[in-house]
Formats: sequence, C-alpha cells, structure tokens
Amino acid sequence: MSRSIYGGAVFEMAKQQFEQVANHLQIPKMERDRLLYPKRAIAVSCPIHRDDGRTEVFQGYRVQHHLTLGPTKGGTRFAPSVDVGEVAALAVWMSWKCALAGLPYGGAKGGITVDPYTLSPRELEALSRRYMQEMIPFVGPHTDVMAPDMGTNEQVMAWFMDTYSMYQGQTINEIVTGKPVSAGGTLGRREATGRGVAYLVGRALDHLGVKAGDATAIVQGFGNVGSVTAYSLAERGVKITGVSDHTAAYYDPAGLDVAELQRHITKRGQLAGFSSQSTIEPSDLLLRKCDVLVPAAMEQVITDQNAPKLKCRILAEGANGPTTPEADAILDRRGSEIFVLPDILCNAGGVIVSYFEWVQDLQRLFWEEAEVFDRLYRILERSFQQVIARAKHDRISHRMAAMAIGVNVVQSAKRTRGLFP
Repeated sequence: MSRSIYGGAVFEMAKQQFEQVANHLQIPKMERDRLLYPKRAIAVSCPIHRDDGRTEVFQGYRVQHHLTLGPTKGGTRFAPSVDVGEVAALAVWMSWKCALAGLPYGGAKGGITVDPYTLSPRELEALSRRYMQEMIPFVGPHTDVMAPDMGTNEQVMAWFMDTYSMYQGQTINEIVTGKPVSAGGTLGRREATGRGVAYLVGRALDHLGVKAGDATAIVQGFGNVGSVTAYSLAERGVKITGVSDHTAAYYDPAGLDVAELQRHITKRGQLAGFSSQSTIEPSDLLLRKCDVLVPAAMEQVITDQNAPKLKCRILAEGANGPTTPEADAILDRRGSEIFVLPDILCNAGGVIVSYFEWVQDLQRLFWEEAEVFDRLYRILERSFQQVIARAKHDRISHRMAAMAIGVNVVQSAKRTRGLFP
C-alpha cells in the first residue's frame, strides 16, 4: 500500500513489528498489506454542549482491523494523544492478541481526542453518548464490540450500552463489555488484566526458579491495570518497591504498602501527595533494580535510551506497545538476561474476560467469579506454554514467538476463507 491514512510513531512501530514477524514467517509480499492494514476506519465529529453554554466538537475514531474470525473487539480510550494512527496500531495489536489467546475475534480500537479530566460528569456522559450514537451504523454484537480503555471505565460502558439499546428498542447488553455487573457485566472483569499480569509473572518466576517471596517489583502506571497488578503481586508475596502514575513516582527498597497506596488513590484520585520521603523522578523508576518491571501506562516507554540500563529480571508488559522495536533489538542482544512477557500475552486477561462477558450476555447465563478466573488462567497458561515452546523451537524472542502464533492464525483463516468477491 503506497499511500495510507495511518501515520505516526505508534503505527510505524506496529508496522515494523509486523514486517519483522512476516519476514520470519516468510509471508509473501502480496499477502502482507491485507494482513496488516485495517478493514475499516471511521472518523466522526462529536459535538456537545459544555456546561458554560458553548458548543465544542471533539474528534472520535474507530478502527476495525479484520472480521475474518468473528466480530472485532477492542477498547475505547479518551486521551489527548488519540489519533487514527494510534488507534489503528492498537487495533492491529489486538488482532494478534485475540488470535494468540484463541478468541473468535478480530482486533478493534476506538477513542476520542480529549482529556477526560477536563470534563464535568455531565459533559463526560454527553460525549460518551454522542460517540456511541455516531458509531451505531458501524458496530453491533456480531460486528464490533467495544470495551473500556485509558480514560474510560464501567460507567462509560454503561452509557454506551444504554445509548445503543435506546436506538434498538431493547436492551442489548452484549454491545459492550467491561460494564458494571448490574448492567450485564461479568464478575472479575475490572481485575482481569491486572490479575492476568500477576499470574504470568508468577509463571515466569517459576520458570526462572525464583520464589515470589524473594522477589521485588516496580509498577509504572497505577491505573486499573497497574494497581490491580501491584495488589495481586503483593498477595503472592512479591515486595512492591516502586510505583508511579502521571502525577508522581515513589521508590522504597524496603517496600511500599499497596493497600495504603490504593486508599490514597481512592481518596485523592492520584498518587501525588502520598509521600514526600520516597519521591523520585518518574524516568528513574524504570532503571531501579528489581526482579519484575511492569510498564502499565503508555506506549513506547522502554526505548533504545533506557533499554541498556534496565536492571530487572522479568519485563512484564501490562501496557500495549511499551517497548519500541529499537529497544527490542537491545533486549534481544542481552539474551536471557531479561525474561520478556510481551504485551499481546501479558495483558491479554482483559480481552479474555471481556470475551467471557460477551458469551454470558449472549446466553443470558452468568458465571461465578471462581469460574471466570479458572477459565482465564487456563487460557493464559496455554498461551504461555505455546509462546515459550515456539521461542525455544524457532530460537526467537518471546515477542516474536507470540506475534508469530497470532499472525499465523489470522493468515491461515484468511487463506481458508479466500477473497470475496
């Protein structure tokens, strides 16, 4: 594809990763564009009345990567950085993630270019409902199923579901996942990504012969994923020595009280103000010595500048795309020094339990929390074993192995179905 609407550093990163795995798999050049470029991209304008009487228009996007295996699936983020290139990259990664986990989905992603913290509760509801209203012609329970992402939450999903349902004339719970349990959500969805990260960290520690009670962890990003990961690791006996969010970073080799951190977040909405004694520069947090480093915030935080300086034993990617291809090359040269849990494996717990929620909504039959997590851990275990085995057999990195499995699944399905018309 000589010209494309998809640009920016994040999409270029997704494209570069794909080209590397396509070269490894020896995918013919004529098949690559169809595998990489999204099936559909939607851009919409979302006007709302602000509380001061002004009318303001926000730009919204939704990218559906492929529908070969089933409906597309993916989150919706409200953030100032959102553009069509970033959304497309996240949709591509979601495709490989779903395929690796064996889910009957293609990848999707959406978002609005807005800082949600500048919106009042009424404005947030108005913008959420307007975005879903604009998306109604392009989404559906068997076409594209939305979920929360950075800047959105259970409440936003409830507004999405209600807006769609009002236009359909009946309640359609299965149009979104990540809803409150009272609105057709599933038990365990909010904690799923973080608990999945912690489970896989536990498996990596086992693989390396390190006892959880002897391990330390640093978690960059203390939102939903990071906070649940920290809490779940602490439950396993891992000492949390560092945490950060967009307002502050703290490091204490003696360990931080995760429960106190969570109480502070609940009260203040941010980490700033928790402590004046253990404060450090956020960029320094990634470079502190630890057994487990969990980047759980944004893309491209592990770069060629800091990758040589990492002092962790396990890099567990709770965020999407936290490691640039240049940093990956450095990690590859460091060999077995750092055990990488790549994002499409490490943070797959969220979409796996979202799949469970969708299935339960379609069946109108809901599971107990224990069943949700039992099923989640079984899928993660299978994926973990597949990635480790593929990496060993092909003598490639864990990231390359995970992506090779995912891309193989999508490529095989496209070949089997053929090209219509």
